[in-house]
Amino acid sequence: MSNKPQHPASDLRPRPDSAKRLNDAFNRFLGIAENDSRILHRYHSALMDGGEEFAGVFYSYLQSYPATATILERYQQRGGQISELVQNQLKHLWNLLSGSTSDSSATKLEEIGLRHQQFGIEPVWVMGAYLLYWDHLYERIRSNPAIDTMDIPALENAITKFLFRDMGLMLQGYWDAALHAVQSEHQQVEQLQAQVTSLLSNLPQVLWSVDVINNRPLYVSPTTRKICPLDVEMPIPCLGWTVPEDRETVERAWQQALAGEQVDVESRVRVPGEVERWFRRVFQPYRDATGRVVRIDGLMEDATDAKLTIERLHQLATTDSLTGLHNRALFRDRFEQAIAWARRSEVRRDVVLMLMDLDHFKEINDTLGHTVGDGVLRLVADRIKSVLRDTDTLARLGGDEFAVLLPDTTDGRAAADMLARELLACFQKPFRYDDHELYLAAGIGIAVFPEHGEDVDTLMSRADVAMYGAKHKDMPYVFYDAGSDPHTPQRLQLVAEMRRALDNGEFVLHFQPQVDLRHRSVTGVEALIRWNHPQHGQLLPQQFLSTAERTGLINPISDWVLSEATRQCRIWQQNGLPLRVAVNLASRNFQQADLIGKIENAMRCSGTALSCLEIEITENVLLSDIERSTEVLQRLHDMGVTLSIDDYGTGYSSLAYLKKLPLHNLKIDKSFVQDMARDENDAVIVRSTIDLAHNLGYRVVAEGVEDEEARDLLEILGCDSIQGYFVSVPQEAGQFEAWLRDSNWSIGGVI
Repeated sequence: MSNKPQHPASDLRPRPDSAKRLNDAFNRFLGIAENDSRILHRYHSALMDGGEEFAGVFYSYLQSYPATATILERYQQRGGQISELVQNQLKHLWNLLSGSTSDSSATKLEEIGLRHQQFGIEPVWVMGAYLLYWDHLYERIRSNPAIDTMDIPALENAITKFLFRDMGLMLQGYWDAALHAVQSEHQQVEQLQAQVTSLLSNLPQVLWSVDVINNRPLYVSPTTRKICPLDVEMPIPCLGWTVPEDRETVERAWQQALAGEQVDVESRVRVPGEVERWFRRVFQPYRDATGRVVRIDGLMEDATDAKLTIERLHQLATTDSLTGLHNRALFRDRFEQAIAWARRSEVRRDVVLMLMDLDHFKEINDTLGHTVGDGVLRLVADRIKSVLRDTDTLARLGGDEFAVLLPDTTDGRAAADMLARELLACFQKPFRYDDHELYLAAGIGIAVFPEHGEDVDTLMSRADVAMYGAKHKDMPYVFYDAGSDPHTPQRLQLVAEMRRALDNGEFVLHFQPQVDLRHRSVTGVEALIRWNHPQHGQLLPQQFLSTAERTGLINPISDWVLSEATRQCRIWQQNGLPLRVAVNLASRNFQQADLIGKIENAMRCSGTALSCLEIEITENVLLSDIERSTEVLQRLHDMGVTLSIDDYGTGYSSLAYLKKLPLHNLKIDKSFVQDMARDENDAVIVRSTIDLAHNLGYRVVAEGVEDEEARDLLEILGCDSIQGYFVSVPQEAGQFEAWLRDSNWSIGGVI
């Protein structure tokens, strides 16, 4: 083929009238509608993401083939720049995804095809280029999280139509230019048409058009034979290979198309000897001047992958991936349906909710690893299912928490009582996993509709309260009891008042000194929060912090304590008082991903060195998430923050366990210290704790020291520091400074 133009460009430009007719024909044939343009416009930015990179890759692809590389080289020799072509390609992608079907856009596409023919660009390269477009856009659809999965089928359909329109109009321009030279290049034109037909055979979609008046095919793309190789089955392509269960649906859609309605229908096609696949058919009717449907154009494409993806997404949205049970979302839906059915019943019907939490399951994960823990959860799920009815619903809500729903009972309490015993019996035999024989127990909380609530949220909350009660009362199962519910209106009022207290500055800090026994010096203080309530006076931490932790308010309260304590510490340092300040953190604080950042920011804002901060945690903080807690503690240790275990002896850990953590101090709980002079067992515990802690490299602080006798005994036992009313009661900053000036203790020293 000659690479030089055969005719002047002005002779080949499409006339406006013919361009309009051609544009209308393509738009009708492809069934391009307003909703196709709308969805392209909605996701234009998402689809253009990576467009500039694609444009560059596009020309790198062209330069990798000798034939196209030669044309591009000649283009550069004539002064052209590849960078300009890259920008033009990006602009072309932009225009394609704009969803425009105007006559001017059609004319421009034809002119592009004309120029391609003049510059010797083969149709095979054009088709290859569109395949690149195809692959790029479909990859963007599948990988861009900004695209709603529910919009993917419609978006793929729209892109398919506009790619065919873009490609068709461009090839139309190409063919028009080629036909101008048909007299001298007839043989070459035939070769080009054969190449195009061959390339169309490789496209996955089937395009077809049927004359419904004479019931004969006007066009069926070669790809059809790959889907139904034995027949075309007019007037509906491949109807003979559609599974019998779906044929009626397809035929009904065809009748709708004959009535003038555009129809989109999915059905299964099974070719003998091959796997069953889903296909999507689009029927687009075409009317003549009288309004009669004379032709139906169609598109057929393999929708199996999209169908399977939707099914997988539905499964992920409703199923627990570990156990295969229902998840929280599906369980809630079943629960709502059960309540709605019970409400409609003419006689009273109860709905029973049972929440079950495994006892000490975390120890299995921590000791044997999550693989064993996951295996045990699957065994637990199987055992629970074995005692349920087919009408009951079992779900895993997360972690080691399960939920059981009895949707239709005449006596909810009796049914729940019987099932609870059967469920607990599931745990009498050990669970065997690999070489491990493990015994588990469970606590069950029960709430019954309508006795304990009228809606899902209320019943879930109250069953959770009952389960909490079962675990803490060491009872196997407990029905909800309003008298033991911590979520009372009074507590809800307390939560609202705490939120206002933060805004109104009602919280204050009191400081209790820690004294080094060896140097007789005050080395630091513990910051203790108080609430100056406008109606109830000063409230101590035990009166509100547990509620704050349950509701999540503990995080902003702890942020305030940290900020205020470090600010005061900086003031004391500037006044010549080298004191370290200790702040207590709760388990909920350690669940914050930005805890380290908050601590660093508080120290930076106050101008206090990290070495002046001591963080106190209880043993139970470690048990809530040992991996997360250990990671955070190690980072704080590396930053120079002092770390202490508070209230030691009241939790579940041991020194053998704590020795693995980067701790500095261990604070013996006051319950052992206060009675050790009178209770020999407490004295033995204190002495043993001090000796073991020193052997592990910890300093020991005794809390609750209230008299001189306790101070002297602790000094004899080798305790490092003391804290308690014997030294000083907690005081506000100004009162503490006055006490410090008048006390017999010196100031400073190293803890």
